Amino acid sequence: MKLKLSQAQRNFAGSKARFPCFCGGFGSGKTFAAILRAVALKSQCVGQNVGYYLPTYGLVNDIAFPRFSEVLDSFGVSFRMVKSPDPYIEVPDWKGRFIFRAMDNPARIIGYEVAHSVCDELDTLTADKARDAWNKIIARNRQKCGMPNTVAVATTPEGFRFVYDRWQKNPTPDYVLYRARTDDNAAHLPDGYINSLRETYPSNLLAAYLEGEFVNLAAGSVYPEFDRTLNASGETVQPADVLHVGLDFNVTRMAAVIHVLRGDEPHAVDEIVNGFDTPAVIAILKDRYPKHRIMVYPDASGGSRRSVQASQSDLSLLRAAGFRVCVNSTNPAVKDRVLSVNAMLHKDGKRRYKVNPQMCPNLVECLEKQAYDKNGEPDKSAGFDHALDAAGYFIAYRYPLVRRTASVQPFRM
Repeated sequence: MKLKLSQAQRNFAGSKARFPCFCGGFGSGKTFAAILRAVALKSQCVGQNVGYYLPTYGLVNDIAFPRFSEVLDSFGVSFRMVKSPDPYIEVPDWKGRFIFRAMDNPARIIGYEVAHSVCDELDTLTADKARDAWNKIIARNRQKCGMPNTVAVATTPEGFRFVYDRWQKNPTPDYVLYRARTDDNAAHLPDGYINSLRETYPSNLLAAYLEGEFVNLAAGSVYPEFDRTLNASGETVQPADVLHVGLDFNVTRMAAVIHVLRGDEPHAVDEIVNGFDTPAVIAILKDRYPKHRIMVYPDASGGSRRSVQASQSDLSLLRAAGFRVCVNSTNPAVKDRVLSVNAMLHKDGKRRYKVNPQMCPNLVECLEKQAYDKNGEPDKSAGFDHALDAAGYFIAYRYPLVRRTASVQPFRM
């Protein structure tokens, strides 16, 4: 079988380096190359295991299992897939397994051995967590297989984090970096995908997410597009308005931002700060707006979180109150939520998200003052995150950015 691969994919999949890294933009074929590498190594190491790591167990089910199935089926390799409690794929002809683990909890990377490992999207973790996971993964790489044990990484660059430090800033001969641009894999991407990214992301993010470059993604304010004058609104709640409430669950510090729509433009016109719990926030909304239809856009964790009654989740309480609950099964990535809000604040000369500064003074302060922490994440220590999370859940649900869909790369015979 002859595969049509980009040069970076070919170099990475067949690399003899102990620690090769494929660093590329969205849709550049990273995961495809990572799985090809894992399968090739497993075929050479009969009787040994190969580890495959992703940021979360959800991604093991959503990304790894379908893609491994596709590749193994295309090669005519029989296999057996076990999804829980510890997921693996068994390959009888090769007498061994692909063992899958999540990297967001490095403490669980224990209790097994492999000959080789591949890490998918390592750089999405904070630098400290990525370093911890990396050390644990290397410790698992100790099965003898007649060749040097290797640990490979395929990732999108996320600023100056662990991958930058290890492969770009301070590399040793064992650490070899392969770069790829999204354009290199354009033949396998949907029409218009690259243009949609160019229209959605600011220039510094395009350098990372299209060109595969390490750039500063965490400088200055989290919401630099906000201007308290240009994004100001004089709108207030009117009798016929449907209210769109972004809601962030916390213990004694719940936050809600109430929006109205003018055309398709959202205006933040009221807020709840330091709500005690979900019943308290429900009571406030019903007291302020007894005759309004209310749609709530909450933190997705409310499906399992319980404020007061063990028998009812927070989302159930909202529904029981007569509110329409708009929520996906999981929260959007923090980065995508921030980008969605910034795009609504200012993009292509248009400011679509407006805030009434008299009615939402806390939200205005948070938009102006939230900065990034040392790990490149929005800082939570100063208390500016709750209102922003609440508003962000609403914006990301109703005005999502283009999805960063993994490329589907068909086999070329």
